[in-house]
Amino acid sequence: MLTDVLFTKDLNQPIGIFDSGVGGLTVASAIKKKLPGESFIYFGDTRHSPYGEKSAETIRRYSDAISRFLLSHNCKALVIACNTASALAYTQLKKDYPHVPIINVIDPVVEYVARFEKGKIGIIATRATTSSGEYKKRLLLKNPNLSIEAKATPLLVGLVEEGFIDTDLSKGAIKAYLNNKRFSQLDALILGCTHFPLLQPEIEAFYGGETTVIDSPELVAEYLDGALSKAKLLSTKKQGDYRFYVSEKTPAFSRIAKNFFGENITLKEKVL
Repeated sequence: MLTDVLFTKDLNQPIGIFDSGVGGLTVASAIKKKLPGESFIYFGDTRHSPYGEKSAETIRRYSDAISRFLLSHNCKALVIACNTASALAYTQLKKDYPHVPIINVIDPVVEYVARFEKGKIGIIATRATTSSGEYKKRLLLKNPNLSIEAKATPLLVGLVEEGFIDTDLSKGAIKAYLNNKRFSQLDALILGCTHFPLLQPEIEAFYGGETTVIDSPELVAEYLDGALSKAKLLSTKKQGDYRFYVSEKTPAFSRIAKNFFGENITLKEKVL
């Protein structure tokens, strides 16, 4: 099995990071800042993006194929940098690859928010993530005193990917989704899609600084740091190296990747 060789090599093996497309680059960027000595291989499944409108079975199949690809490159850990795949494929991947540390983007946020003694928590995400109910279920298991409101906000994904950030369109969409009683007087709002951190300043402005808007990529990077330390898998290098794959090269991905990762990247295509 692929997993049999993972712990026989050095600590400087890369981390595997995957997403349905470009959004997971916000997580990759946070990992790069938090753990500069770690190398990683990023895979964006642009051929099948977006995952948010697909069935659970389909998402699990895509996630397994990508995980196999990353593990074939001797990745020492996996980060599911996609909320939809985290909600629908994480449990199966943990069963299939029990000897590999696997981090999803939901649990770090849940652990952080569950520390709130009580309060009203909002969640915005894709339809698939919202329909799965994973955020609400995991939050209430950790802290039943929380009140949870969840809403699918798919239009925000398209606006970010098309570059309509800090525009009348993005501000209008945020207002249309959040300007209602359910999402008023929130103690915290979870951005349940890795595209949404790019809209965080606008969402914070909408709430006038009265609501804590949760930056999940930073929490995931901190969680990964702890998991690698616990498994004694932290890199000994001072500077990591990074490789980026997509299942289909698209002009849109190349154009907007810098907005998500913070610098230009070189893409390789790998059809799975």
